[in-house]
Amino acid sequence: MSGQPHIPVLVNEAVAALSPQNGGAYIDATFGAGGYTRAILASAQCTVYGLDRDPTAIERAAVWSRGYGGRLRLVQSPFDQLEDVCAAQNIEQLDGVVFDLGVSSMQLDEAERGFSFLRAGPLSMRMDKARPDARDVINNGEAGDLSAIFKAYGEERRAGHIARAIVSARTERAIETTDRLADIVAKAAPARPQDKIHPATRVFQALRIFVNDELGQLARALAAAEKMLAPAGRLVVVTFHSLEDRIVKRFFADRSGASGAPSRHAPAAAPKTQTFRRLHAKAQTPQSDEIAANPRARSAKLRAGIRLDSPARDDVDAFAPRALSLSNTLTASLNQWSL
Repeated sequence: MSGQPHIPVLVNEAVAALSPQNGGAYIDATFGAGGYTRAILASAQCTVYGLDRDPTAIERAAVWSRGYGGRLRLVQSPFDQLEDVCAAQNIEQLDGVVFDLGVSSMQLDEAERGFSFLRAGPLSMRMDKARPDARDVINNGEAGDLSAIFKAYGEERRAGHIARAIVSARTERAIETTDRLADIVAKAAPARPQDKIHPATRVFQALRIFVNDELGQLARALAAAEKMLAPAGRLVVVTFHSLEDRIVKRFFADRSGASGAPSRHAPAAAPKTQTFRRLHAKAQTPQSDEIAANPRARSAKLRAGIRLDSPARDDVDAFAPRALSLSNTLTASLNQWSL
Protein backbone atom coordinates (compact mmCIF):
# COMPACT_ATOMS: atom_id res chain seq x y z
CA MET A 1 0.00 0.00 0.00
CA SER A 2 1.26 3.45 -0.91
CA GLY A 3 2.28 5.79 1.86
CA GLN A 4 1.05 8.81 -0.06
CA PRO A 5 -1.95 10.46 1.61
CA HIS A 6 -5.12 11.22 -0.30
CA ILE A 7 -5.17 14.90 -1.26
CA PRO A 8 -8.68 16.39 -1.58
CA VAL A 9 -9.14 18.38 -4.79
CA LEU A 10 -10.66 21.89 -4.92
CA VAL A 11 -11.30 21.65 -1.18
CA ASN A 12 -11.18 25.41 -0.54
CA GLU A 13 -13.50 26.11 -3.45
CA ALA A 14 -15.87 23.33 -2.34
CA VAL A 15 -16.13 24.63 1.22
CA ALA A 16 -16.64 28.19 -0.04
CA ALA A 17 -19.45 27.00 -2.31
CA LEU A 18 -21.02 24.96 0.49
CA SER A 19 -20.75 27.92 2.91
CA PRO A 20 -21.18 25.90 6.14
CA GLN A 21 -23.13 27.63 8.92
CA ASN A 22 -23.10 27.07 12.68
CA GLY A 23 -25.74 24.56 13.67
CA GLY A 24 -26.14 23.29 10.10
CA ALA A 25 -26.45 19.67 8.98
CA TYR A 26 -24.30 18.58 6.04
CA ILE A 27 -23.63 15.37 4.17
CA ASP A 28 -20.23 14.54 2.72
CA ALA A 29 -21.62 11.92 0.37
CA THR A 30 -18.22 10.55 -0.70
CA PHE A 31 -16.33 10.60 2.58
CA GLY A 32 -13.15 8.78 1.47
CA ALA A 33 -10.25 9.93 3.64
CA GLY A 34 -12.36 12.72 5.14
CA GLY A 35 -10.54 15.66 3.57
CA TYR A 36 -13.70 17.60 2.71
CA THR A 37 -15.31 16.70 6.03
CA ARG A 38 -12.37 18.01 8.08
CA ALA A 39 -12.46 21.29 6.16
CA ILE A 40 -16.21 21.66 6.65
CA LEU A 41 -16.01 20.96 10.39
CA ALA A 42 -13.15 23.45 10.73
CA SER A 43 -15.17 26.20 9.04
CA ALA A 44 -18.28 26.12 11.27
CA GLN A 45 -19.77 24.52 14.37
CA CYS A 46 -21.90 22.19 12.29
CA THR A 47 -22.61 18.47 11.99
CA VAL A 48 -21.35 16.39 9.08
CA TYR A 49 -22.66 12.96 8.13
CA GLY A 50 -19.87 11.17 6.28
CA LEU A 51 -21.18 8.58 3.82
CA ASP A 52 -19.06 5.98 2.06
CA ARG A 53 -20.00 2.65 0.52
CA ASP A 54 -16.43 1.42 1.14
CA PRO A 55 -16.22 -0.16 4.62
CA THR A 56 -12.46 0.42 4.66
CA ALA A 57 -12.99 4.21 4.57
CA ILE A 58 -15.37 4.06 7.52
CA GLU A 59 -13.04 1.82 9.54
CA ARG A 60 -10.07 4.13 9.01
CA ALA A 61 -12.00 7.18 10.21
CA ALA A 62 -13.53 5.53 13.27
CA VAL A 63 -10.69 6.58 15.60
CA TRP A 64 -9.95 10.16 14.52
CA SER A 65 -13.63 11.02 14.08
CA ARG A 66 -14.06 10.90 17.87
CA GLY A 67 -12.09 14.11 18.15
CA TYR A 68 -15.04 16.13 16.84
CA GLY A 69 -17.25 15.62 19.85
CA GLY A 70 -20.15 14.04 18.00
CA ARG A 71 -20.17 16.55 15.15
CA LEU A 72 -19.06 13.83 12.72
CA ARG A 73 -21.33 10.82 12.16
CA LEU A 74 -20.00 8.02 9.95
CA VAL A 75 -22.41 5.98 7.82
CA GLN A 76 -21.52 3.11 5.51
CA SER A 77 -23.88 3.61 2.59
CA PRO A 78 -23.91 4.24 -1.16
CA PHE A 79 -24.67 7.90 -1.75
CA ASP A 80 -27.77 7.22 -3.83
CA GLN A 81 -29.40 6.05 -0.57
CA LEU A 82 -29.07 9.55 0.85
CA GLU A 83 -32.79 9.79 1.62
CA ASP A 84 -32.74 6.55 3.60
CA VAL A 85 -29.71 7.74 5.55
CA CYS A 86 -31.51 10.96 6.47
CA ALA A 87 -34.55 9.00 7.64
CA ALA A 88 -32.38 6.70 9.77
CA GLN A 89 -30.56 9.69 11.29
CA ASN A 90 -33.82 11.62 11.91
CA ILE A 91 -32.75 14.41 9.56
CA GLU A 92 -35.71 16.32 8.13
CA GLN A 93 -33.71 18.68 5.92
CA LEU A 94 -30.08 19.31 5.02
CA ASP A 95 -28.20 22.58 4.75
CA GLY A 96 -25.71 21.21 2.26
CA VAL A 97 -24.48 18.16 0.36
CA VAL A 98 -21.06 17.73 -1.26
CA PHE A 99 -19.94 15.02 -3.69
CA ASP A 100 -16.30 14.33 -4.62
CA LEU A 101 -16.81 11.72 -7.32
CA GLY A 102 -14.67 8.93 -8.71
CA VAL A 103 -12.12 6.64 -7.12
CA SER A 104 -9.92 7.87 -4.29
CA SER A 105 -6.12 7.91 -4.28
CA MET A 106 -6.18 5.30 -1.51
CA GLN A 107 -8.16 2.88 -3.65
CA LEU A 108 -5.92 3.46 -6.68
CA ASP A 109 -2.80 2.93 -4.60
CA GLU A 110 -3.93 -0.38 -3.05
CA ALA A 111 -3.07 -3.17 -5.47
CA GLU A 112 -5.38 -5.62 -3.70
CA ARG A 113 -8.40 -3.50 -4.66
CA GLY A 114 -7.69 -3.99 -8.37
CA PHE A 115 -8.59 -0.46 -9.50
CA SER A 116 -5.36 0.36 -11.34
CA PHE A 117 -3.31 -1.41 -14.01
CA LEU A 118 -0.21 0.37 -12.66
CA ARG A 119 -0.08 -2.15 -9.79
CA ALA A 120 -0.53 -5.87 -10.34
CA GLY A 121 -3.41 -7.20 -8.29
CA PRO A 122 -6.64 -9.18 -8.43
CA LEU A 123 -9.20 -7.91 -10.94
CA SER A 124 -11.87 -6.48 -8.61
CA MET A 125 -12.66 -2.72 -8.68
CA ARG A 126 -15.61 -3.02 -6.30
CA MET A 127 -16.27 -0.19 -3.86
CA ASP A 128 -18.18 -2.73 -1.74
CA LYS A 129 -19.26 -6.37 -2.00
CA ALA A 130 -22.86 -5.75 -3.05
CA ARG A 131 -22.26 -6.47 -6.76
CA PRO A 132 -20.25 -8.85 -8.97
CA ASP A 133 -16.76 -7.53 -9.68
CA ALA A 134 -14.67 -6.77 -12.76
CA ARG A 135 -13.39 -10.35 -12.88
CA ASP A 136 -16.96 -11.62 -13.25
CA VAL A 137 -17.67 -9.14 -16.02
CA ILE A 138 -14.47 -9.79 -17.99
CA ASN A 139 -14.70 -13.59 -17.79
CA ASN A 140 -18.44 -13.98 -18.44
CA GLY A 141 -19.60 -11.02 -20.52
CA GLU A 142 -20.38 -11.52 -24.21
CA ALA A 143 -18.21 -9.56 -26.63
CA GLY A 144 -21.16 -7.31 -27.49
CA ASP A 145 -21.81 -6.46 -23.85
CA LEU A 146 -18.13 -5.78 -23.14
CA SER A 147 -17.90 -3.57 -26.20
CA ALA A 148 -20.99 -1.63 -25.07
CA ILE A 149 -19.46 -1.09 -21.61
CA PHE A 150 -16.10 0.10 -22.97
CA LYS A 151 -17.78 2.42 -25.47
CA ALA A 152 -20.42 3.89 -23.13
CA TYR A 153 -18.39 4.27 -19.94
CA GLY A 154 -14.86 4.63 -21.34
CA GLU A 155 -15.59 6.35 -24.66
CA GLU A 156 -13.18 3.80 -26.16
CA ARG A 157 -13.19 3.97 -29.97
CA ARG A 158 -11.63 0.50 -30.35
CA ALA A 159 -14.13 -1.10 -27.96
CA GLY A 160 -15.25 -3.91 -30.27
CA HIS A 161 -11.72 -5.00 -31.15
CA ILE A 162 -10.66 -4.99 -27.49
CA ALA A 163 -13.75 -6.93 -26.41
CA ARG A 164 -13.12 -9.65 -28.97
CA ALA A 165 -9.47 -9.90 -27.87
CA ILE A 166 -10.59 -10.39 -24.26
CA VAL A 167 -13.06 -13.13 -25.19
CA SER A 168 -10.34 -14.88 -27.20
CA ALA A 169 -7.73 -14.61 -24.42
CA ARG A 170 -9.98 -16.02 -21.72
CA THR A 171 -10.46 -19.26 -23.70
CA GLU A 172 -6.85 -20.06 -22.79
CA ARG A 173 -7.35 -19.33 -19.09
CA ALA A 174 -9.44 -17.00 -16.95
CA ILE A 175 -8.35 -13.37 -16.74
CA GLU A 176 -7.71 -12.91 -13.03
CA THR A 177 -5.36 -9.94 -12.61
CA THR A 178 -5.10 -6.27 -13.54
CA ASP A 179 -1.73 -6.64 -15.27
CA ARG A 180 -2.93 -9.47 -17.52
CA LEU A 181 -6.01 -7.52 -18.59
CA ALA A 182 -3.90 -4.43 -19.26
CA ASP A 183 -1.51 -6.51 -21.37
CA ILE A 184 -4.37 -7.97 -23.43
CA VAL A 185 -5.78 -4.51 -24.08
CA ALA A 186 -2.38 -3.04 -24.97
CA LYS A 187 -1.74 -5.80 -27.51
CA ALA A 188 -5.23 -5.50 -29.02
CA ALA A 189 -5.09 -1.70 -29.25
CA PRO A 190 -1.44 -0.56 -29.10
CA ALA A 191 -0.62 3.00 -28.12
CA ARG A 192 -0.37 5.42 -31.03
CA PRO A 193 2.22 8.23 -31.20
CA GLN A 194 -0.45 10.84 -30.42
CA ASP A 195 -1.82 8.98 -27.38
CA LYS A 196 -1.13 10.57 -24.00
CA ILE A 197 -2.53 7.74 -21.86
CA HIS A 198 -1.95 4.01 -21.51
CA PRO A 199 -4.09 1.94 -23.92
CA ALA A 200 -5.90 0.29 -20.98
CA THR A 201 -6.91 3.53 -19.25
CA ARG A 202 -10.37 3.84 -20.79
CA VAL A 203 -11.14 0.14 -20.37
CA PHE A 204 -10.28 0.23 -16.67
CA GLN A 205 -12.33 3.41 -16.22
CA ALA A 206 -15.29 1.82 -17.98
CA LEU A 207 -15.13 -1.33 -15.87
CA ARG A 208 -14.90 0.62 -12.63
CA ILE A 209 -17.85 2.84 -13.52
CA PHE A 210 -19.95 -0.12 -14.64
CA VAL A 211 -19.13 -2.46 -11.76
CA ASN A 212 -20.04 0.23 -9.22
CA ASP A 213 -22.95 1.69 -11.26
CA GLU A 214 -21.38 5.10 -10.75
CA LEU A 215 -23.42 7.06 -13.30
CA GLY A 216 -26.74 5.53 -12.28
CA GLN A 217 -25.89 6.22 -8.64
CA LEU A 218 -24.95 9.80 -9.44
CA ALA A 219 -28.25 10.52 -11.19
CA ARG A 220 -30.27 9.05 -8.33
CA ALA A 221 -28.13 10.83 -5.72
CA LEU A 222 -28.61 14.25 -7.32
CA ALA A 223 -32.36 13.73 -7.25
CA ALA A 224 -32.18 12.61 -3.61
CA ALA A 225 -30.14 15.67 -2.63
CA GLU A 226 -32.72 17.88 -4.31
CA LYS A 227 -35.42 16.32 -2.13
CA MET A 228 -33.51 16.61 1.13
CA LEU A 229 -32.01 20.10 0.83
CA ALA A 230 -33.73 22.92 2.70
CA PRO A 231 -34.46 26.20 0.88
CA ALA A 232 -31.12 28.04 0.54
CA GLY A 233 -29.30 24.72 1.09
CA ARG A 234 -26.31 24.12 -1.16
CA LEU A 235 -25.30 21.27 -3.45
CA VAL A 236 -21.65 21.04 -4.49
CA VAL A 237 -20.31 18.42 -6.92
CA VAL A 238 -16.71 17.79 -7.98
CA THR A 239 -16.26 15.55 -11.03
CA PHE A 240 -13.20 14.07 -12.70
CA HIS A 241 -14.31 12.99 -16.15
CA SER A 242 -16.71 14.09 -18.86
CA LEU A 243 -19.37 11.42 -18.28
CA GLU A 244 -19.91 12.53 -14.68
CA ASP A 245 -19.64 16.21 -15.47
CA ARG A 246 -22.16 15.92 -18.32
CA ILE A 247 -24.79 14.58 -15.92
CA VAL A 248 -24.06 17.23 -13.27
CA LYS A 249 -24.03 20.03 -15.84
CA ARG A 250 -27.36 18.88 -17.28
CA PHE A 251 -28.83 18.56 -13.78
CA PHE A 252 -28.06 22.14 -12.81
CA ALA A 253 -29.08 23.45 -16.24
CA ASP A 254 -32.38 21.59 -16.12
CA ARG A 255 -33.14 22.45 -12.51
CA SER A 256 -32.22 26.14 -12.91
CA GLY A 257 -34.13 26.70 -16.14
CA ALA A 258 -30.93 27.20 -18.12
CA SER A 259 -31.40 24.25 -20.46
CA GLY A 260 -31.95 26.51 -23.45
CA ALA A 261 -35.00 27.41 -25.45
CA PRO A 262 -37.04 24.51 -26.90
CA SER A 263 -37.02 23.96 -30.64
CA ARG A 264 -39.64 25.96 -32.54
CA HIS A 265 -40.51 22.72 -34.32
CA ALA A 266 -41.29 20.90 -31.06
CA PRO A 267 -44.74 20.99 -29.47
CA ALA A 268 -45.16 23.49 -26.64
CA ALA A 269 -44.33 22.01 -23.25
CA ALA A 270 -45.43 23.08 -19.80
CA PRO A 271 -42.78 25.18 -18.01
CA LYS A 272 -40.64 23.18 -15.60
CA THR A 273 -40.31 24.10 -11.95
CA GLN A 274 -36.95 25.64 -11.12
CA THR A 275 -35.49 24.05 -8.01
CA PHE A 276 -31.93 25.48 -8.01
CA ARG A 277 -30.05 28.67 -8.75
CA ARG A 278 -26.61 27.96 -10.16
CA LEU A 279 -23.83 29.39 -8.01
CA HIS A 280 -21.39 29.80 -10.91
CA ALA A 281 -22.08 30.34 -14.60
CA LYS A 282 -19.30 27.90 -15.50
CA ALA A 283 -17.52 25.07 -13.78
CA GLN A 284 -14.65 25.96 -11.47
CA THR A 285 -11.33 24.24 -12.14
CA PRO A 286 -8.10 23.89 -10.14
CA GLN A 287 -5.42 26.54 -10.26
CA SER A 288 -2.04 25.69 -11.78
CA ASP A 289 -0.33 25.43 -8.37
CA GLU A 290 -2.85 22.81 -7.20
CA ILE A 291 -2.35 20.77 -10.37
CA ALA A 292 1.43 20.98 -9.92
CA ALA A 293 1.14 19.69 -6.35
CA ASN A 294 -1.48 17.06 -7.19
CA PRO A 295 -1.57 15.97 -10.87
CA ARG A 296 -4.79 14.00 -10.25
CA ALA A 297 -6.53 17.36 -9.90
CA ARG A 298 -6.01 18.35 -13.52
CA SER A 299 -9.37 17.05 -14.78
CA ALA A 300 -11.49 18.18 -11.82
CA LYS A 301 -14.52 20.44 -12.26
CA LEU A 302 -16.72 21.93 -9.55
CA ARG A 303 -20.36 22.84 -10.08
CA ALA A 304 -22.71 24.10 -7.39
CA GLY A 305 -26.23 25.37 -6.83
CA ILE A 306 -28.48 26.88 -4.18
CA ARG A 307 -31.82 25.20 -3.46
CA LEU A 308 -34.89 27.31 -4.15
CA ASP A 309 -38.14 27.28 -2.18
CA SER A 310 -39.99 25.02 -4.62
CA PRO A 311 -41.05 21.36 -4.57
CA ALA A 312 -38.52 18.76 -5.65
CA ARG A 313 -39.10 17.15 -9.02
CA ASP A 314 -39.22 13.42 -9.78
CA ASP A 315 -38.15 13.50 -13.44
CA VAL A 316 -34.64 12.06 -13.22
CA ASP A 317 -34.90 11.25 -16.94
CA ALA A 318 -34.84 14.99 -17.65
CA PHE A 319 -31.09 15.15 -17.05
CA ALA A 320 -29.77 11.56 -17.16
CA PRO A 321 -31.92 9.34 -19.40
CA ARG A 322 -29.02 7.56 -21.11
CA ALA A 323 -27.11 6.90 -17.90
CA LEU A 324 -30.14 5.33 -16.23
CA SER A 325 -31.07 3.29 -19.31
CA LEU A 326 -27.56 1.86 -19.63
CA SER A 327 -27.38 1.22 -15.91
CA ASN A 328 -30.62 -0.76 -15.90
CA THR A 329 -29.94 -2.69 -19.11
CA LEU A 330 -26.35 -3.70 -18.45
CA THR A 331 -26.86 -4.38 -14.74
CA ALA A 332 -29.46 -6.97 -15.70
CA SER A 333 -26.70 -8.72 -17.68
CA LEU A 334 -24.11 -8.25 -14.91
CA ASN A 335 -26.26 -10.12 -12.39
CA GLN A 336 -26.02 -13.20 -14.63
CA TRP A 337 -22.24 -13.07 -14.91
CA SER A 338 -21.20 -13.80 -11.32
CA LEU A 339 -18.85 -16.79 -11.16
